[in-house]
Amino acid sequence: MTTDSLRSGPDANGRSSGNGTGDTRGLPVRAHLPAAPAAAASGVPVLDVVVPVYNEEKDLRPCVLRLHDHLSRTFPYAFRITVADNASTDATPAVAASLAAELRGVRCVRLEEKGRGRALRTVWSGSDAPVLAYMDVDLSTDLNALLPLVAPLISGHSDLAIGSRLARSARVVRGSRREFISRAYNLILRSSLAAGFSDAQCGFKAIRSEVAARLLPMVEDSGWFFDTELLVLAERAGLRIHEVPVDWIDDPDSTVHIVRTAAEDLKGVWRVGRALAVGALPLDRLARPFGDDPRDRALTGVPRGLARQLVGFCVVGALSTLFYLALYSLFRLGVGPQAANGCALLVSAVANTAANRRLTFGVRGRGGAVRHQAQGLVVFAIGLALTSGSLAALGAASGSPSPGSPSHGSPSHGTELAVLITANLAATVLRFLLLRAWVFPARAESEDHR
Repeated sequence: MTTDSLRSGPDANGRSSGNGTGDTRGLPVRAHLPAAPAAAASGVPVLDVVVPVYNEEKDLRPCVLRLHDHLSRTFPYAFRITVADNASTDATPAVAASLAAELRGVRCVRLEEKGRGRALRTVWSGSDAPVLAYMDVDLSTDLNALLPLVAPLISGHSDLAIGSRLARSARVVRGSRREFISRAYNLILRSSLAAGFSDAQCGFKAIRSEVAARLLPMVEDSGWFFDTELLVLAERAGLRIHEVPVDWIDDPDSTVHIVRTAAEDLKGVWRVGRALAVGALPLDRLARPFGDDPRDRALTGVPRGLARQLVGFCVVGALSTLFYLALYSLFRLGVGPQAANGCALLVSAVANTAANRRLTFGVRGRGGAVRHQAQGLVVFAIGLALTSGSLAALGAASGSPSPGSPSHGSPSHGTELAVLITANLAATVLRFLLLRAWVFPARAESEDHR
């Protein structure tokens, strides 16, 4: 094949020229891609593997030959390998062109600017394949993981797939310095952006094309942070990310500048975190339909969305209860039970409202946050009345002269906690009903009628 020059991709305003990116509706239901004979008959490859390169005249040819041989022998669908040349100044373009002319299913794309993210955005935006992937030219990742990587995307099970060097069953050979940096970076992502995936920077990823068409215009970075930003936005939008443990051997000749890359990544973390905090990203465009699973349709008499909200509320409630009990035990060291209960309940109520606002009812951005917290404090007052009343009743039953003064008949700390747990369980049902019907009614109604 001849060398391609792809000019599609985001324009100056960040809009992609791919089909469907201007549609503000959510993504369609995932579907299994056509079987191998049907896919081959269409003439369109099912998988397009991109290999971004910059001055890789030495490693490019053995990489592409090995990858092409592996796919020819093991991959049951039509495929394409795209060499994305990032403005190389050595003989890399000539090597790429030679490979494209020599091997069927290989093409090369020349970009006049550097940046791995820019290369992936350009090629993925212009590809006609329904599954898009990329891997590093050094082939540090064992190619046997390629089919497990893309299989969930072909079957319609997942939206994105990533190779993980930090999964428990992964086998990795690399120096202690890179190991430390990789784990530290992923720890930062987990603590600052609440990332749930285990390895953001492994050069071994895949994505369904309809997801890429919607997601790529939202990704600003064009360098090494491109991967992380892509994954964080996908995860926040509720897309399904499949992780594959990989066997990985470090390339000692890697030209990646670790310090500079780490600094750029930290800037990217700050930028993405700020955008998510203010609700500046239209993540609703990436939402998948809820209820397309037969198990969801089997629910009778339960409004759609209610089951999911109940699960989210229970998870938040369990964590809030543990947080509340820990605070109560801490405050109880210095003050009486009523004061400790009031302080602990106030702090945990603010955290509970914020968590339910985002996780249970899916409200993003700062709009209405103050009003929601104010209404949450009313719900808090009801919970305070229930728990304080329970403590007062316990004190009266045990013969204590006053709730805060110790005496021979004062209840034990364990008894106090047991009473508080019981009272909180009673208040929990009322709290959910108030949050759903009063604090977040618009969101609850939209979930019911979806």
